[in-house]
Amino acid sequence: MGTYEVKVDTAGGIFPKTTNYIYMRLVGEEGESDSTWISEKCEIKTDKSLGKLQQIVIHKETSFYMFSDDWLPEKIEVKTHKNETYIFPLYTWITDGGKHYFREGQAFIPSEDPFDPSSRQEEISKRQDAYRWKTSEKGIPDHIKAKDTDDLPKDAQFTFSKATDFKIEAIKGMVWDKVKSFFFGDNKWSGFDEIGAMMDYSKYKLLDYVRNNWKDDDFFGYQFLNGLNPMVIRRCDTLPDNFPVTDDMISQYSKGPSSLDQEMKCGNIFLCDYEILDGVETRKIHGKQQYLTAPLVLLYKTTDDKLVPIAIQLKQEPGADNPIFLPTDHHYEWLLAKTFVRSAEFNLHQLNFHLLRTHLLAEVFAVSTRRNLPMVHPLYKLLIPHTRYTLAINVLARQMLISEHGVFTEIAASGGEGMFQLLRRSLSKIKYRSLCIPDDIEDRGMDKIPNFYYRDDGMKLWNSLHRFVSGILKHYYKTDKDVKADAELQDWIGDIFKHGFLSNKKSGIPNKFTTVADLVKFVTMVIFTGSVQHSAVNSGQFDFGGWMPNLPSSMGCPPPTKKGKASEATLMEALPNKSVTRRTVETLYLLTQTYSDFVAFGDYPEEHFTEKEPRRRIEAFQKELKQLSDEIKKRNKKLDFPYEYLDPEKIGNSVTI
Repeated sequence: MGTYEVKVDTAGGIFPKTTNYIYMRLVGEEGESDSTWISEKCEIKTDKSLGKLQQIVIHKETSFYMFSDDWLPEKIEVKTHKNETYIFPLYTWITDGGKHYFREGQAFIPSEDPFDPSSRQEEISKRQDAYRWKTSEKGIPDHIKAKDTDDLPKDAQFTFSKATDFKIEAIKGMVWDKVKSFFFGDNKWSGFDEIGAMMDYSKYKLLDYVRNNWKDDDFFGYQFLNGLNPMVIRRCDTLPDNFPVTDDMISQYSKGPSSLDQEMKCGNIFLCDYEILDGVETRKIHGKQQYLTAPLVLLYKTTDDKLVPIAIQLKQEPGADNPIFLPTDHHYEWLLAKTFVRSAEFNLHQLNFHLLRTHLLAEVFAVSTRRNLPMVHPLYKLLIPHTRYTLAINVLARQMLISEHGVFTEIAASGGEGMFQLLRRSLSKIKYRSLCIPDDIEDRGMDKIPNFYYRDDGMKLWNSLHRFVSGILKHYYKTDKDVKADAELQDWIGDIFKHGFLSNKKSGIPNKFTTVADLVKFVTMVIFTGSVQHSAVNSGQFDFGGWMPNLPSSMGCPPPTKKGKASEATLMEALPNKSVTRRTVETLYLLTQTYSDFVAFGDYPEEHFTEKEPRRRIEAFQKELKQLSDEIKKRNKKLDFPYEYLDPEKIGNSVTI
C-alpha cells in the first residue's frame, strides 16, 4: 500500500482559490491511482506503490449549488512513502471540466524523453488551436489572433492585479487632463514659460534636468548615446555624398590645424542618418498638416569627451533649399533644426526601435514558444517567464495606440498610413546582427567612444545572459546532433523566421539550427530583446519626452528652406499644441510606470526548472546581476544624469508595458 502526501500551491491574484471540486490521478511507471478529490494539503492512498511518478491528471467539477469558476494552480508537490518528492509545475489556468495532463518537472528534449511522445504532440496541438497567427498588415510581423485581451487564452491574459493597476494609472492621467484643460484657453503655446507651467516638473528629477538642459548642444549629443534611442548613432569614416559638410565646420572644436578627414581617421566624427524616414507619409492633426524630416546629423567628440552636434541637414537631398545648419547660426535657427531632429527621433524610435524591435518581435517569440514547445521542453521552461503579459500588452497596443483612432495615430506626424510605411521599411532592413548588441556595437563602430553607458551596461548584461543561457541549454543539448534532431526546436525557429521576419533570408535570421552555439546565441537575443533592450528604449520615455520640446511627436510647419527667419514664435508654431502635448505626455507617463506585480530581470518566481543544475545556474545568474546592479548604482552616483535604464533591478523580465 502506498501513501502520497499532496501539497497544492495556487495563484491568480486576488482570487487564488476555486469553489469547484478538484480531482487528481497519479500516474507512475508501475500503475496509477484512482481519481481523488484534493485540497491544499491531503493524501492519496493506493493499493500498491506506483513506482516513479510520471504525470498527474487533473479535472474539476462543479457542485450542484455552485457556479463554475477558473482555477490557477502554480505547482503540486507529491511526497511518496519512500520520502521522494516530485514537483509538477502547472502555472496554467484550468477553465473547463476536461482532463488536464501535467508531466513531472524534469525537462527533456524530444530525443532524450523516456515517455510516450504522443503527450508532447497532443499538448502542442491544443496550444496551436489556442494560439493562432494573424496577419493584419502586409510587410510587418504576424501576431496573435485576438479581438481584445479577453479573447486571449486565459494563460496569456493580465492578472486581476495587473489589470487593476493599469486602469488606475490610466484614470489618474484622465483626471489630470480634465483638471489641466480647465486652465488652458487657446490651444497654441505662447512660449516656453507656458509649457513649463503645464505641470510641476520639479517632482521628477531626471525630467527636470531635461527641461533645464535640452537646449544645450552637449546634452543634445548625449542623448544619442544614453537617451531614449541609442541605436542610430555610428562612427563616421566617410562623409555621405548627400551631406556636403566642409572642414571649417569643425574649426571651433579642434585645437590647431585639422580637417574633417583627419578627425574621422581619429574616430572623433559620428553620424546619425534618418534616411529611412525619407518620404514617409504624414497626416493632419486637428486639421493642420504635419511634417516629418529625414535629417542627417554630424557629431564631434571633443577633447573633453563630450559629443556635440556640428552640422544638421534636415532633408536627404542637398540643395539651395536645404541648408546645413551650424551651431554658429542664430540661436533659434540652430534650436529649430535640433528640434526637427528630435521629432524625427520620436517617430523613428517609437515605431522602429521600440514597437517593432521589442514589442512585435517579442510577441513573435512568445507565440512561437506557445505553439511549438511543450511544457517539458527545456527551452519552454527557459523562455516562458520572459513572455509574461507580452501578448496582452500588444493586443492592448493595437487597440489603443496604433489603431485608426489610437493615441499614436492621432499625435504623431507618421500616424496612420505613414506608420505602416515605416514599419514595413524597418522590417525589410532589419538584420540579425543589429539585434545582438556585441555585433551591433561593432558594426556601428561604437566600441571606443567614452561615456556610452548603454553599451557598457548592455554588453555586460548580454555576456552574463549568454553564459546563463549556454549553461542551461548545454545541460540538455550535449552535441550539435541533439540540436539538429530536435523537431520541436526546428519548428520553433521556423515559425519565427516565417511569421516574424517574413522568410527574409537577407535578414540573417536563421530558419533552422545546426549547432549548439548558434542556438545559444539566438536564445540569448530572444531574452535580451524582450527584457534588456525593451527597458533601454522604453523606460526613459517620460524622462526625455515629458518635456515636450525635447521630443515632439510632430512638427506643424515644414522645415526651413532658408536661414535667417527663425524665432521663438516660429518654434512655437511648429511644436505640437496643448491638447496633443497633454495626451502625449500622459501616454509616456503611463508606459513607464512600475506596477505592483513587476518581476525584475533574472527573477523567476515560477518554478519551471526542478533539477539541481538549472537551479544552480539560475542562482549564479542572479548573483551576477546583483553585482552588476551594485556597480551601476555606484557609477550613477557620480553622474549628473544617472543612466538607470539597464540596472538589472529596474529591467522587466519581459515586455509587460
